[in-house]
Amino acid sequence: MSVTELQKLVRFLEDRFACAQACTECARVCSLRASLADLDGPEDQQLIRRKGILCAEVCDTTCRLLAEQVTQSEDVMRAQVEWCRTVCLETAHAFDRSPGSEEDAEACRDCARACTEFLALLR
Repeated sequence: MSVTELQKLVRFLEDRFACAQACTECARVCSLRASLADLDGPEDQQLIRRKGILCAEVCDTTCRLLAEQVTQSEDVMRAQVEWCRTVCLETAHAFDRSPGSEEDAEACRDCARACTEFLALLR
């Protein structure tokens, strides 16, 4: 393996790990936000709860997929990470409409950024 190939592999693994870490953090904050939402509250709160639950599940699945060694094809990995990025951005927008959710929205955006950076390596 050449030095260039090794550098590409190291960058790939670093970005994969950063994406998995961001997914884990996003899943944590989305689960917490969803648990705080009032089930019988206004429709906006119910939407935030549903978005938070979905985002936590997608991020958790993405993190598990990224943690696997070479068992997933690049196409499967790309599709999952793209879905994660989309869900994180949608959830961040939903959190933006909820006072006190600014940090949670930022965690979702951080995850979306990490997904974008990782996807750049897969192209």
